[in-house]
Amino acid sequence: MVQLIVGKKGKGKTKHLLDKVNKDIKTADGNIVYLDKSSKHMHELSNKVRLINVTEYNIENGDQFIGFINGIISQDYDIEQMFFDSFLKIAHLEGKDIIPIINRLKKLSDTTKINFVLSISLDESEIPEEVKEYIIVSV
Repeated sequence: MVQLIVGKKGKGKTKHLLDKVNKDIKTADGNIVYLDKSSKHMHELSNKVRLINVTEYNIENGDQFIGFINGIISQDYDIEQMFFDSFLKIAHLEGKDIIPIINRLKKLSDTTKINFVLSISLDESEIPEEVKEYIIVSV
């Protein structure tokens, strides 16, 4: 499953994402991974959540981002959920069509049963119709 938390920059998407990850870790049977553009939120996350600062890995486009995600998954078959804060930045999709990457994440989710939760700095009205059904929070 792919879920989206959407809203303009500064509207509180990260707080929703952090609240969800810290709530979900309490009942998780598997591992949870949190990808961000920095390690700033390290102390706000449960120590059971694996935080990855994506900027340390020289990712330059959406294809490399999907390859990176596949690499993480291949090393840990117990991943239950992956949270992506600042999704457009970490996947290098700012100003680009997000549908192909979201479709690839959906396909990956279908095969691995991993739930992907993405924080996207776009207003709900800017989200393409094809993926609006994935919105769980709009701020």
